[in-house]
Amino acid sequence: QVQLVESGGGLVQAGGSLKLSCAASRISRNIFSITHMGWYRQALGKERESVATISRFGDTNYADSVKGRFTISRDNAKNTVYLQMNNLTPEDTAVYYCKLSLVASDYWGQGTQVTVSS
Repeated sequence: QVQLVESGGGLVQAGGSLKLSCAASRISRNIFSITHMGWYRQALGKERESVATISRFGDTNYADSVKGRFTISRDNAKNTVYLQMNNLTPEDTAVYYCKLSLVASDYWGQGTQVTVSS
């Protein structure tokens, strides 16, 4: 069973930056390199939403609300995907989850809390 562990969350002031990491284990580097990876977030009382995704080819997609501020990247040698978040606002406060998609299966991490104070 693939395992995903997110890290890098925390409390930051508005305008600040954070970099989230999601490390995948129990999966070979070759298989990880062909996965579709994504970051999602769920704010209190709201549904989970897609923030950014990256394909096996490095193609990226962003939610309109984070375009120009967030950057998703991956390091296949480390089985890790990142989310660099700049110019954070209180509206970015949420639990951030990493998702790995491979063929017909999806795997989720446990989430990491990001809190942005005004």
